[in-house]
Amino acid sequence: MTRPVNDTLLRALLRQPTDYTPVWLMRQAGRYLPEYRSTRERAGSFMELCQSPALATEVTLQPLARFPLDAAILFSDILTVPDAMGLGLSFVEGEGPRFATALRHEDQILALNEAPLEKLRYVFDAVSEIRHALKDSVPLIGFSGSPFTLACYMVEGGSSDDFRHIKTMLYSRPDLLHHILSVTAASVTRYLNTQIEHGAQAVMIFDTWGGILSTPAYHEFSLAYMRQIVAGLQREHDGERVPVILFTKGGGQWLSDLADTGCDALGLDWTVDLAQAHTLVGGRVALQGNLDPGVLFGSPQNVAAETRSILDAVGNCTGHVFNLGHGISQHTPHDNVRVLVDTVHSHSRALRAGNTAEAAKHADVANR
Repeated sequence: MTRPVNDTLLRALLRQPTDYTPVWLMRQAGRYLPEYRSTRERAGSFMELCQSPALATEVTLQPLARFPLDAAILFSDILTVPDAMGLGLSFVEGEGPRFATALRHEDQILALNEAPLEKLRYVFDAVSEIRHALKDSVPLIGFSGSPFTLACYMVEGGSSDDFRHIKTMLYSRPDLLHHILSVTAASVTRYLNTQIEHGAQAVMIFDTWGGILSTPAYHEFSLAYMRQIVAGLQREHDGERVPVILFTKGGGQWLSDLADTGCDALGLDWTVDLAQAHTLVGGRVALQGNLDPGVLFGSPQNVAAETRSILDAVGNCTGHVFNLGHGISQHTPHDNVRVLVDTVHSHSRALRAGNTAEAAKHADVANR
């Protein structure tokens, strides 16, 4: 594996010194960009967009053409794995994802098998095409949903407001939920390892719904399976370390436990105090985050100020990747994204040099 020319993200994830703080954004290839909307219209549907390696490559690269981001992230969806298990994924306009089959009955659940990798070939082909198209400019991040988050959709049959079905299963038939999670964890491990084999240089596990659980339930039904995946991942490829990032939305109270999984970095949502998180994990892992995506609806001056505040909370410490505390909204003004990226780069460089006044001056210039 050839190391990218800009390897700042990889070094930050491994808590190595960097000249500045790297930045990428969750959902950075998405509906806030007019070029994405154009490609999505050409594709015909979201699933057709995901399943076309050429179009997935196109939209993955679109934000990099606009902004000097320090990483690309594979354009795909977390629900590709349960779709490959035969649950029949579709996306309904205005409603979100839907599965033709929801896992509610014992016979269905016990018949569940691991996702056949050949049904996910389009994802691996996209990884290969994106790596080729990037020409080793910046690293490529691969990803998957966590077993518990995937199980939420698999049991509910789609999005949910109250997670009634999966919580009923958790408290009445935990054995069935454990079976779903075990099969899904094995699938995710193979899925991420195959992404790595095809060129992903870091991988991230999105535990979007782990935060809906009580602490005992989180440890048993979410954290345990992420720990299992981390232990099963290929951590080196072609002589290079492949960092692993874990992100539990609403999981700030479990950061110390997450740091003990063997991962390299933790994503933080915007409810977490970054300085306190840094103290809590004690340098065991890098931290990623954690600007409130809503800040990007403010004025350019406020975007710059809030961005500097996040960077100041970490100071000149190694092991920080700037990101949002969740995915970027489709309504985000993209001019504010440029302010954010430019401010991260200029202010963090000045922090490295011990000159916060110079950082503020650079940020003001970026806002004009």
